[in-house]
Amino acid sequence: MSTIVSPSVLSADFANLERDVKMLNESSADWIHIDIMDGQFVPNISFGLPVMKAIHKHATKPLDVHLMIATPDDYIDDFKAAGAEILTVHYEACTHLHRTLQRIKAAGMKTGVALNPHTNVQLLKDVLQDIDLVLIMSVNPGFGGQKFIPHAIEKVKEIKALITAQQTNTLIEVDGGVNLETGKQLVDAGADALVAGSFVFGSENPIETIKKLGELK
Repeated sequence: MSTIVSPSVLSADFANLERDVKMLNESSADWIHIDIMDGQFVPNISFGLPVMKAIHKHATKPLDVHLMIATPDDYIDDFKAAGAEILTVHYEACTHLHRTLQRIKAAGMKTGVALNPHTNVQLLKDVLQDIDLVLIMSVNPGFGGQKFIPHAIEKVKEIKALITAQQTNTLIEVDGGVNLETGKQLVDAGADALVAGSFVFGSENPIETIKKLGELK
């Protein structure tokens, strides 16, 4: 099975967003990763629903939406309407995580939970049955192009063991500092999906870079 590749449009050329989304359509990318930041949960603001709707208009791949926002429960239905197929919320932002996950499912999306670098994966043990995707952050969220935090590899192994023990179909996705070297280490540790932004869009041939990431096994 090939590795799922979800290029992050946070690193795309915002002046040529339609062009870059069409490039992703033509590539072997499996999903399109969309980072939503509110300037509160993370110290940066990316883009909101109108830009996401514009991306959805041109995208032919599923939208893998990562909410780095303080109050994700307020916007679940809005992101469904904007085209999200996977909606990932942060463990750290959800006081009642189980209820949030049930609302995402009820809206017709796959559920994702992201963990910041300092957050222990064991905290997901009691809700793993309700999670379609765990997103391990291998950088501190908020900015693209950061250096990979090596401890993420151990976290992937740990969450993989939990998934195996509970016999769920939960996928493991990793976001931050992903390239061919770190990507191989993560896949070897048990990662199913890789998010890559600057590594893809900063390369000479993004389509070839996406292909090489997908071939990691």
